[in-house]
Amino acid sequence: MSEQVNKTEGKKKNRKRTAQILGVFAKHNFYTNGFTPEELRTTLEDLGPTYVKIGQIMSSRTDMLPKSYCRELEKLRSEVKPLDAAVAREVIEQETGKRIEELYKEFRDEPLGSASIAQAHYGVLLDGTRVVTKVLRPGIADLMRDDFVLLNSLAGMVSMTAEGEDETETIDLKGILHELEKVTEEELDFRIDADHTRTFRELCLEDETVCSCPRIIDELSTERILTMTYVDGYSISHRDFVEKDGYDRVEIGKALVNNYLHQVLDAGFFHGDPHQGNIMICSGVPYWIDFGMVGRISEANISSIQNLIFALVQEDVEAMTNAALAMGTVHGKLNKSRLMEDLESISSRYMSATNLNDIDVGKLMTELTDLLNEHHIVVSPEYTMMVRSLVTMEGVLEMFCPELDLFGFLQEKLLARAKESFDVKEQLASSIEALAATAARTVKLPGLATDVLRNLVKGRLKISFELTGYEGPFRVLVEVIINVILSIFACVLFTGSCMICMAHIPPMIDGVPLFALGGFAVSIALAIFSVKNLRKAVSKF
Repeated sequence: MSEQVNKTEGKKKNRKRTAQILGVFAKHNFYTNGFTPEELRTTLEDLGPTYVKIGQIMSSRTDMLPKSYCRELEKLRSEVKPLDAAVAREVIEQETGKRIEELYKEFRDEPLGSASIAQAHYGVLLDGTRVVTKVLRPGIADLMRDDFVLLNSLAGMVSMTAEGEDETETIDLKGILHELEKVTEEELDFRIDADHTRTFRELCLEDETVCSCPRIIDELSTERILTMTYVDGYSISHRDFVEKDGYDRVEIGKALVNNYLHQVLDAGFFHGDPHQGNIMICSGVPYWIDFGMVGRISEANISSIQNLIFALVQEDVEAMTNAALAMGTVHGKLNKSRLMEDLESISSRYMSATNLNDIDVGKLMTELTDLLNEHHIVVSPEYTMMVRSLVTMEGVLEMFCPELDLFGFLQEKLLARAKESFDVKEQLASSIEALAATAARTVKLPGLATDVLRNLVKGRLKISFELTGYEGPFRVLVEVIINVILSIFACVLFTGSCMICMAHIPPMIDGVPLFALGGFAVSIALAIFSVKNLRKAVSKF
């Protein structure tokens, strides 16, 4: 009985929430002219924390939204109405089983920052350690999970398509929602953030005097609260503060770039959302904060990226193609010659730059990802996340230290990796093996040439051609031939029906044989059908 009551209440709640959502959409008149960037942001704000969080995630997804929309959605990262201090204290006491006075020497009620999911409070522990405690908003987890259930049910009733050059692609809304839900679910459990921070400290920090991150206070970190050491500094967005404090902006930028590339290329574990708010400057040292979203990349994918960059610089299209294919899985038919042409176009466009320092790495990687998608090559999610992170990181550098060349740093790092992994004995053995194989094939060349000439003289030489990239025109040609045959058949049927009329074969209707009337009807219908399809097919050439 109670289970049925719960289901009924759940349905009522869903209906009420659906009505609220539709009311917000109606208020913003989305059905009239669609959404401008500003209208999209204000609509998400009105819909509540779930949608604000989705907007925050989407603000870095330039692969899914135009840049104008992403820039506007970045404003969703700003402050929201703070949680009552008494409620924040209550959450901390519930999670630890102790009163605030038993945990902190000082606890400030006014939050350092307030976001859609949590807010942060400054405190000093009994041993004098300065900390920040993030508190999850009460009820936010259930609200967001209910919203995603509702969104998933609505996604089943909505169809979205994107027009491509060759075909119309259906957008998998449920798949997108699943990814967003997964990211959000991780942010609702601070234990995951704590584990990410510990892993980052272990794998990604080589020298904390150059680049660092906060330490987790384990006894004050649970699913709903997260406590870490306080970073007494300011966001990297305050470039003027850095110069005012007399720190070398270029040196800070170099430390940040080197550490970021170390994360991606050495540790295979990197900050997934390195926007300006997640990078602090403390005493001239860059600090990474907020590890709710991290990325992982395998050694195999790192090697593929390395091979791709080297091939790009050398303008080796064959090597570029092989590296690109190694990055993903082919779904559908692959036109390799066209892929090579497109990669050659990208290579010549970027490598024709007079100064390689001017190359936009994020844009290059995004273009390559889009190109692979166009050719039905699905890249791994870890590579996609790395590209998004790289684009965000490049934007931070462009703002903070535009004179730094990310592509140059990337080249140097990859060359250092290549030197470390270079095994002279292995390379020598491989070269000798390749030379021996080439020599064996070379010895056979005179015999093969003799066989070819002998078959040519005797008229037994067969030459096979394989045409690629013409599948579309061939399909259209087949369609034209079929409809021409149908048209001819319609003419023959019409002529035959006329002959039956002259023969006066019963049964008759108004002096016209029934068979003839049937033949006329079928032949006319067939003629209209074939001519109509023939016009469509010819227009495709």
